[in-house]
Formats: sequence, structure tokens, C-alpha cells
Amino acid sequence: MKNLQKGDKKLLNAWAFYDWANSVYTLTIASAVFPIFYEALFSKRDHYIDVFGMHLKNSALISFITAAAFLVVSFISPLLSGIADYVGNKKSFMKFFCYLGALSCMGLYWFDLTDIYVGLLFYFLGLIGYWGSLVFYNSYLPDIAFPEQQDKISAKGYSLGYIGSVILLIINLAMIMKPKLFGISGTDGEAAMKAMRYSFIMVGVWWILFSQYTYYFLPKGSKETGQKLTKNVLFNGFKELKKVWALLKENIPLKRYLGSFFVSSMAVQTVMLVATYFGAQEIQWASKEESTIGLIICILLIQLVAVLGAVLTSRASDKWGNIPTLVAINIIWAVFCALAYFITLPMHFYAMATMAGLVMGGIQALSRSTYSKLLPETEDTASFFSFYDVAEKIGIVIGMCVYGIIDQITGSPRAAIVILGLFFVTAIFLLRRIPKNATSK
Repeated sequence: MKNLQKGDKKLLNAWAFYDWANSVYTLTIASAVFPIFYEALFSKRDHYIDVFGMHLKNSALISFITAAAFLVVSFISPLLSGIADYVGNKKSFMKFFCYLGALSCMGLYWFDLTDIYVGLLFYFLGLIGYWGSLVFYNSYLPDIAFPEQQDKISAKGYSLGYIGSVILLIINLAMIMKPKLFGISGTDGEAAMKAMRYSFIMVGVWWILFSQYTYYFLPKGSKETGQKLTKNVLFNGFKELKKVWALLKENIPLKRYLGSFFVSSMAVQTVMLVATYFGAQEIQWASKEESTIGLIICILLIQLVAVLGAVLTSRASDKWGNIPTLVAINIIWAVFCALAYFITLPMHFYAMATMAGLVMGGIQALSRSTYSKLLPETEDTASFFSFYDVAEKIGIVIGMCVYGIIDQITGSPRAAIVILGLFFVTAIFLLRRIPKNATSK
């Protein structure tokens, strides 16, 4: 179809709808069902397994696998985004990673400790698929929306993602708690585990199906005509990163913002990725059933509150500006980490889930749109956003390694939460060095 004009409402909505399609991965796989499923597999192993020639705690193992996946993504994203901008076909790259992630989610149906390497591979590829597609998804924002539209449409994307993922999670929860109503046979425990496996397949189908609406309206790329891909272009992405790095020396507000984003993202993404594992191991649940229900309810609570948080953050940024709002959100996150160190009871976890949800959506949506506003005028948006994504991914690698190492050495991740809190304090200091009017265009 004919490309829609920049700022067109139908184009903006189609872009935002990809959050509806792919956010089921972050909720079901990264946050809720898979972590519970993974913990259940280790229920008779005292949380430890011999793998890769080491005796590792299960939560430390998944932290290291997650860090390894993000390390790969941080390396390939600048390479691929540079190629995508050069040939003017970033939609094809976005599709490739989308389908890789979705099919890998389906592969988690066969995750089992007897052949854990295959399961870990699917988990590894799922992460690469999800985050790889986001490189190209995020880079479309300045191409399809004007600066005054970007905060609102970014927040709308996250809101759609939370709503869509909650709908599927509720269906999954019903399957897990009442598997026989869905025709799933076996003992209560076996049927619940089967239901979790089916939920992984549902994530992949949902992701592929609903992403088609986005692909139908998104333009091929930021340029109307691309150039032929040659072997010289293979290294074009790294050349683009070098050029971006040189431009950062002249753009002090953007350079300082990237520093603050690096450390805050390091902490935010780590908290989001390990929250369910932390809750399953550190909270004193009355029974296994209460743990399963309680953890999923907490994740649902986070998602629902996050919708409100994203909207309130967007309004706050309109009134007080992006930078002051980000400073306030990072202060809340720092307090969150300090309090999380002491929680032990389910009610504590519910309260912390509410607090996390309120600031989770806000910091993600505002961070993305703030960076977009700080960019200089350029057509090579994918290269700038690859820089953004590399900062985020390297931050996650460090955050997950810190969490995993402390968890492995001490047997408890509580001390890691304190370290994450210090990251937020550092981000606050860096944000305060950015002029408040730097994001006004």
C-alpha cells in the first residue's frame, strides 16, 4: 500500500500496536509464567543443577544466560541497524527478529531439565528475537511521529502492550489454575505444567498474528529507495556507531542523558527480569499454590498499574518537562530498592508490585521519547537508536551478572537489590547535570 505521511494517526496507531503484539513475551515469558514454570522444574533439586561444568543455582543460571543473550544483542544490533538504514529496509529486519522470538517462545514447550541445553537455547534465542526486533521498532519513532507527538504515542504503545499482555496472561492463568476446564489432562500438578507449556505456544502465535497489523502500515524504511547490500556494508553499522560517538562529543545534553540512561536501565531491566524469581525464592508463601497464584497476581497488578503510570508520566512530562520527571521517577526507584531488601511476606510483595508498576511504564516510555527528542536532525535514526539500545543491553548484561554472581555466592539476591538501588542514585546525579529545557524542540 502507499506509505502514510509522517504524523498520520493511522500510522502512529499501527506503530504503537506492535507493543500489543510483542509485550506478551515480556509478561508471560520474561516475567510471569516461564519463571514460575522454571522454578517448579527445580522443586525437587533444591534450586541447583550441574550445567556447563559448574554447580549453579537455577536463578543464577538464568541470569547468566540472560546476560549472554543481551551481550549478543548489543553486538549485532549496531551491525544490523546500520545495514537496515543503508539499504532502507529495516522492516524486513524487524520481521526476522520478531519471528525468531515468536518461534523460540513456542520451542519453550519442550523445556525440560533432562535436556536443559535445548531449553536454554530456545530461551536464549527468544531474548535475542524480542530485543533485536525492538532495535528497529524504536528507530521508527522519529520517522513516523513529530517531536510533539512522540511522548504521547510512546506512552500509548506501552499502554497497549500492558493491556494486550494482561488479556493473554489472564487466559493463561485460567488455564493453569483450572486446566481440566480447558481439556488438559493429568494430575493437578502435571496438568498445570502442561498448561504453562501451552501458554508458551500461545505467546508465539499472538506475537506473530498481531504484528501483521503493524507491518501492513509501517513503511519499508526511513529512505524511499535503498542501496544494494555488499560486503563493504557489513561493517557499515560500526562505522555509523563511530560517527554517532563523534557527534555525541558536540551534543553534551545527549551524551549526559545516555550516561544516566545506561545506569538506570541497568537497574530497571534487571529488576523486571528477576522480580518473579526473587518473589518465588525470598517471599514466605504459605504453599506452592499460593506462590503460583500470588506471583501471577503481582505481575498482573504491575501491568495494570503500569498503564496508569505511563499516562501520568506523560502528563507530568508535559507539565514539568522530561528531565525533572525522570529525576523524580529514579528517586522512587531508589526508594523501591531500599524497601525491597527487607520484604518477606506476601503483602509486602503486593505493595512493592504496586509501587513498581506505577513507575515501570513511566520510566520506559519517557526514556524512549526523551532520547528521541534529544536527537539531532538526521535520516539515519536506526544508527542513533542502536546506540541507545547498545547502552541498554550492556547495562542489562552488567546488571544481570551482578545479580547472578551475588545470588550464586550468597544463596540470596537481597544484597544485589541494594546495588541496583545505587545505580538509580547515580542516574539521578547524571540527570541533574542535563539542562531542563534540553528536550524542548
